[in-house]
Amino acid sequence: MDSYAERLASGIRDSQTPTLVGLDPRFESLPETITAGLSKNNPIEVAGAFQVFCKGVIDVVAPLVSVVKPQAAFFEQVGVPGMVALAETISYAREKGLLVILDGKRNDIGSTAAAYADAYLGPPETSAWGADALTVSPYLGEDSLTPFVEVAERRGAGIFVLVKTSNPGGGLFQDIENDQGAVYQHVARQVESLNVSSIGASGYGSIGAVVGATYPEQLGELRRVMPHAWFLVPGYGAQGGTAADVAGAFDEKGLGAIVNNSRGIIFAHAKTPYRERFGNANWQGAVEAATRDMIESLRAETPAGQLTR
Repeated sequence: MDSYAERLASGIRDSQTPTLVGLDPRFESLPETITAGLSKNNPIEVAGAFQVFCKGVIDVVAPLVSVVKPQAAFFEQVGVPGMVALAETISYAREKGLLVILDGKRNDIGSTAAAYADAYLGPPETSAWGADALTVSPYLGEDSLTPFVEVAERRGAGIFVLVKTSNPGGGLFQDIENDQGAVYQHVARQVESLNVSSIGASGYGSIGAVVGATYPEQLGELRRVMPHAWFLVPGYGAQGGTAADVAGAFDEKGLGAIVNNSRGIIFAHAKTPYRERFGNANWQGAVEAATRDMIESLRAETPAGQLTR
């Protein structure tokens, strides 16, 4: 199997976009055509609605993008039925030819970290969850990352390490400085060093970094610090990040980054201007329109317009 970094590069070239669609199901935000007659207090019904909704989103975006990102928390919130829905969502996305990044932000040390990695990373024949990549927190240190790196490289999977997150409070710890720079810069250097053994023809390795669109100056800075790391860029859309803000995440060929949009795409039916054009009755049409609009915006305002097959 090709490395995760090379499969991601191929997927982005084939789809001609770095757009990443986040699957963050919230019962109260789902289209009424799905939730009508269901109880938000019934975990089985909520999980069933999540599954129907996520499969409906995947059906729309699979011809347009190459990768989706289920957020584990929203499924876990519903208990066992939610976890079944998450497993079905991952499986369905893979069936549709999409790469799957599970947003779980896992972290631990030793055998526990190895257990997380074994559970989530790799194709279904090697892991219980079958994710192509997993988000990972680095704040327990190097020995908390090594098990994830080892399993990812062995199974052709990837990880995305939290480096500079998009939330306003992230700087409380990430921006603390000493004579060698800020904490996020230390983490970035570690990520770059972890990629040495997995750099492929695309110029990137399988150990990526989460760097928020809400900090465009640091985005460009960190691209220089981590020239061989794929960036997962949250913060686009609902959190205020724009296509122009994320331009510094890419190389001159339009590779190097995937830009996440969750609420702005999957709940577009409830947002201007899509609400007026589509509404609940055609929520999938709104998903498609919002996805296409993001694709065009990234092509126009970032090096993603230079992508070639």
